[in-house]
Amino acid sequence: MRMYDIIHKKREGGELSGEEIRFFVQGFTRGEIPDYQASALMMAIFFQGMTRRETGDLTMEMAHSGDMVDLSSIPGVKVDKHSTGGVGDKTSLILGPIAAACGVKIAKMSGRGLGHTGGTVDKLESIPGFRTAIPREEFFQIVRETGLSIIGQSGNLCPADKKLYALRDVTATVESLPLIASSIMSKKIAAGADAILLDVKVGSGAFMKTREDSRALAREMVRIGAQVGRRTVALITDMDMPLGRCVGNALEVQEACQVLSGRGDPRLRELCLELSANMVYLGGQASTLEEARGLASQAVASGKALEKFRDMVEAQGADGSCVLQPEKLPLSQVCLEVSAPETGYLTRLNAEECGLAAVELGAGRETKDSPIDYGAGIVLLKNKGDAVAKGEPIALLYAQREDLCHRGRERFLSALKVGQEAPVMGPLILERIEEV
Repeated sequence: MRMYDIIHKKREGGELSGEEIRFFVQGFTRGEIPDYQASALMMAIFFQGMTRRETGDLTMEMAHSGDMVDLSSIPGVKVDKHSTGGVGDKTSLILGPIAAACGVKIAKMSGRGLGHTGGTVDKLESIPGFRTAIPREEFFQIVRETGLSIIGQSGNLCPADKKLYALRDVTATVESLPLIASSIMSKKIAAGADAILLDVKVGSGAFMKTREDSRALAREMVRIGAQVGRRTVALITDMDMPLGRCVGNALEVQEACQVLSGRGDPRLRELCLELSANMVYLGGQASTLEEARGLASQAVASGKALEKFRDMVEAQGADGSCVLQPEKLPLSQVCLEVSAPETGYLTRLNAEECGLAAVELGAGRETKDSPIDYGAGIVLLKNKGDAVAKGEPIALLYAQREDLCHRGRERFLSALKVGQEAPVMGPLILERIEEV
């Protein structure tokens, strides 16, 4: 078998066999296939696409290119969740404890933030002493005892995807539906969960800017899940404005604790309850979604969800009192108040620009090796749709230096627009997709 023939076949619109996909993935992972040939195949796929069977084969070959996590020692149905990224998206910190309080086992491996999107691991590490790098067996034991653990991605998980993504990033082949779907799903499958919930974002702060694109990606991933025997559900959710009122690591942990206490931003609460209800449903703890919604709401109202979060925090080495008193989490020392430039309504609050403002403040990374300031970020005193008066405080910016605050302020102001009529606010949850 020759790589030349595989490239030529796909370039001409042919369907690659499972053997040809295996030959490529294994050879590229081992370093036997050079980057220039892999790049040529990625470009051919970009233009010609892949069939459902090809995409499923590519997903499984990438999943099996490294370690496959075996969660069978943890009793019950294990449910994983993936978000396609956003600004202020601290949902994993909230829905994991809610689902665990309802009896679902959550053994989750998460990533770090890059660019304008935040990472769950960074948020958790803003809690002093919290360990995200722990041995596999200890990870399993925490899940068995508390029902919930979130750690960083470790070991040799999906090395083929790591290599291919780095190549796609520099060859203008990232925006390929089968390549995006197989990249996401290969990591979820390798992580060992029985069922997968996907939160597919759409809007200014999302990778997918249109509902049509997000729907196509969601459907592709749900199909892959069904094809490989993983029950998979996708929700398409709005990311045209930041999710919640806080952007930044420690600030988002504080907000997560508020929501787990039954308080916090209503839109964030709404999304987390719906996501967690779907996890409860996928985990077999409820026979209908309506029943699952009731269980999720009760887990918050009873305090059990907040207790689960505290249990995980303590099991992973940190002080659980930070969950009950989140104001104890250290924030950056300089705070700058931002005022409304005119009177009216906030008609625009661009999520991506808000995320980039947080990066300016030190809360995010420009490269994967950039250091971050856990206490930096933005607190939104006003959000899209709110009435504002000229000179009224609309946000607080936190950073370690005044010059960073002023840079972040300029970026933040570019994200908003004030108009004279209140904007029409669309729904937060746009669609639910499940293979039937």
